[in-house]
Amino acid sequence: MIQTVRQAYNQAFSPEHYRAFLDKIDADLPGQLEFRVAETPVFVPTVLTNKLLAACDTIVDVITRDDFKQLTEDAIPAGQRVPNEDAHTQFLAVDFAVCKDEHGELTPQLIELQGFPSLYTFQPYLADQFRSFYPIPNQLSHLFTVSTNDAYLDRLRQMIVGDCNPEEVILLEIYPEKQKTRIDFALTQRTLGVAPVCLTKIQKDGRQLFYEKDGRRIRIKRIYNRLIFDDLRNYPDLQTDFTLTDDVDVDWVGHPNWFFRISKYTLPLIESPYVPASYFLSDLTDYPADLENYVLKPLFSFAGSGVRLTFTAADLDAIPTEQRSGYLLQRKVKYEPVIQSPDGLVKAEIRLLFIWPKEDARPTLLTNLSRLSRGEMIGVDFNKNKDWVGGTVCFFEK
Repeated sequence: MIQTVRQAYNQAFSPEHYRAFLDKIDADLPGQLEFRVAETPVFVPTVLTNKLLAACDTIVDVITRDDFKQLTEDAIPAGQRVPNEDAHTQFLAVDFAVCKDEHGELTPQLIELQGFPSLYTFQPYLADQFRSFYPIPNQLSHLFTVSTNDAYLDRLRQMIVGDCNPEEVILLEIYPEKQKTRIDFALTQRTLGVAPVCLTKIQKDGRQLFYEKDGRRIRIKRIYNRLIFDDLRNYPDLQTDFTLTDDVDVDWVGHPNWFFRISKYTLPLIESPYVPASYFLSDLTDYPADLENYVLKPLFSFAGSGVRLTFTAADLDAIPTEQRSGYLLQRKVKYEPVIQSPDGLVKAEIRLLFIWPKEDARPTLLTNLSRLSRGEMIGVDFNKNKDWVGGTVCFFEK
C-alpha cells in the first residue's frame, strides 16, 4: 500500500528467496509451522494507520465503560462461566478489513474483536525474518509503544510471568503439539520460559493445580490461557482431573470469560464510521430490506465457522426462537484488493494486538498480524492452492 516500498519489495522477491525464508523458519523451529505464511508483509501508510488507531480508541472507550460487564453478562454461555473473573481482559485483538471509502481512500472496517491471546510471540519473530530476507525501510515498524522486540517481549513477560518462576506459569491448551498455532507456543517457551501444558496433564489437589516436569511435581500459580470451550467439543469423551469451570487457586492471564465478553457480542455496542452496523438477531422485529448486504454470524464460533454469506428472510425466520440470541446480523464489508502481487491484487485483514496489565486503566497497543486472501473470505478454506495468501505482519508508516 506504500507504493515505493511495495515496488522495491516485489523487485527483490523470488520464489527461491521465499523458499529460503521458509526454510529458515523451519530450521529455527523444526516442524512447528503448520499454517501458511504469506510471501509478503503489508506496508501500511500513515493515513490508514491513523484511522486504525482512531477506530481502536472508540472500541477501547466501549470496553472500558463502567457498565461493560453488566452489558455483556449474557455473553457467557450457560455452563461455561469460569470463577474468579478479574476486572478486565489482559489481551485484546481487533480485526479490520482493509477497504476503500466512497472517496476511494483506504479505510478500515471492523470485522471482529476478541479478549483472547493471539500469536503474540510469533509476530515479532516473523517481522525479524522478513527484515533479514527483504528490503524493509527502517522507518517502518511492526511495533507500537515500544521500539524493539526485546522491549516488547519484556512487556509481555512482565504481564504473563510477573514475579513467578516461569515453571510455575503454564500455557494451557488441549493437545498443544497438534494445534496449528503451536509455533507460537514453542516461541513462548523459548522467549518467556512458559511451557505449553495439555489440559489432560493437569492434576488437581483441592483448589491447587500441578503438572509434572522432569519427574518433578510443580505447582501451577498462573495460567496463560489459550484454550477455548469450542475446542473441547471435539473431545466429548475427554476425562480430565481439572475442568475450566473449577474454582481453583490460580491467577488467570487471560481469564476465559473475556473470550465471550469481548467478541462478536460486543459489536452492536460500538458506533463508529469504522464499525459496520451489527444487530443481535433476537433484537430484530423487522429485517433490513437489503439482506443481501448482510452476513449472518454465530456469536460463539471460532475461526469463521458457521458464517453465512447468503440467506433470505425465510432462512432467518427458520432459526428457532431459543437460538436467535446466538446470532449476529452484520452489514457486509467489502475487502478492497490493495496488495500488489506479481500477478494481481490481494485482499488484506489487519489485526492489532494489545496487552492490558491488571493495574492499567486502558489496554496498550504493541504489535499486529495480518492475513492475505484471494478468496471470498480470509480463512484457509477460501485460499487453498493459492499463493501470496496466508498469515503475515504489517510494517506501519507513522
